[in-house]
Amino acid sequence: MPIPSSPTTFFSRSRLAACAWLLGGACSMALGFGGDHERARAALQAGEVLPLPQLLERVAREQPGQVLAVELEREDGRWVYELKLLDPAGRLVKLEVDARSAELLRRKGGR
Repeated sequence: MPIPSSPTTFFSRSRLAACAWLLGGACSMALGFGGDHERARAALQAGEVLPLPQLLERVAREQPGQVLAVELEREDGRWVYELKLLDPAGRLVKLEVDARSAELLRRKGGR
């Protein structure tokens, strides 16, 4: 395994790898199996939701932390990513983020 050139590079690579893994499982785990998984995939392909790595990059600008769990759900006619993360101080933070715009809808915990 090559040594990263900086902690930032390592964090970004690690986060992107985790995001790719989470995206594959997030849709099926959060939405169930069968039709819901396909609806989520279709929403991604149709541009109704941001790819998870892109969304996490935007969220991290305002709320840094280690992502613990991700769910993608349909709420009130729109797609919402629900994120659980540990902030830099080790506190649990729960976020609800609009899946299309990355707008923060709700935040619980932390600060």
